[in-house]
Amino acid sequence: MNEEKKKKKLSFLSRIIFFFNSVFAALLLLSYILPYAVPKSFPILSVLSLLVPVFIIINFFFMLFWILNVRRQFLVSFVVLIIGYSHVTSLYKFSKNTSKATENSISVMSYNVRLFNIYEWLKESHVDKKIVDLVHAEFPDIIAFQEFHKKQIPAFSFYPHQYVVLTGKNKKTGQAIFSKYPIIHKGSLDFPNTANNAIFIDIVKNKDTIRIYNIHLESLRINPQKEELSQENSGRLLKRMANTFKMQQTQAELFEQHRKQSHHREIILGDFNNTQFSNVYKKIKGDMKDAFVEAGQGFGKTLDFAFFPMRIDFILADQSFVVHKFKTFSEHYSDHFPVQSVISLQ
Repeated sequence: MNEEKKKKKLSFLSRIIFFFNSVFAALLLLSYILPYAVPKSFPILSVLSLLVPVFIIINFFFMLFWILNVRRQFLVSFVVLIIGYSHVTSLYKFSKNTSKATENSISVMSYNVRLFNIYEWLKESHVDKKIVDLVHAEFPDIIAFQEFHKKQIPAFSFYPHQYVVLTGKNKKTGQAIFSKYPIIHKGSLDFPNTANNAIFIDIVKNKDTIRIYNIHLESLRINPQKEELSQENSGRLLKRMANTFKMQQTQAELFEQHRKQSHHREIILGDFNNTQFSNVYKKIKGDMKDAFVEAGQGFGKTLDFAFFPMRIDFILADQSFVVHKFKTFSEHYSDHFPVQSVISLQ
């Protein structure tokens, strides 16, 4: 009897492990309310949304640890992961859901090209040409570029229709949309105190008018390759990130006001500079479909960040669309990876 009790008791090391397990389980549980925490009111709390992938992965390994040791303590992380099932599935997709595309299908791609490596952040040669070749090989019906450079406009002449909006002092960079379909209407929504903006085009597909948005929200300006998280003063970094989240909220609110004026079915492409666990993503997404959640696989990582998988580039589609395919590319020609989806109207 005493032997059975000893087996049930945790060792001192196990109790320490369980303490940290409980802390990370609590943090993950807290993260479930982050999409409802408005950045302007809770700016520092909103920063935690970037760490949700870490909390999920750590809790998964804690659960696995206790299961392998045949301990009921696995229930702590297990229950928290089950409660946040939608968070887990938006981080990692175990199986790719695909359906056959129809004649009414449209292929769309979103790509933050980081100015085509004009400042040689990547030491690889001819990055600009490789990006053009990749797009030409895939040749989606619609492609939305963030951080586009005007010198590359002629390189995409294989698209018959285009809308490029250049911002900033020199009017050399901005957002662009290239289309196989005629553009019947277009426009730009400029955000205050920044060069970031949202642009849109309206196209006609089989008598249906579809609005395509290309949105680029305020950047956190964290260089994944220079490990700023450890090199910069943490207090200053947190403050700067909190201010960025406030700006993103304002931009998301302006975007929401703009799209309410549209009566067309919508597809939103772009770089949100925030994750699927944020208030900004929740506000923009609304009841739209996230193409990765519908038909993606794996982590869907879109940012070249060394520490953990971050998905900050999105393809969102109106509920009236069916998402047939989704792909995250692995080609490393920018600090972002392009995403592509095939969708169709029901």
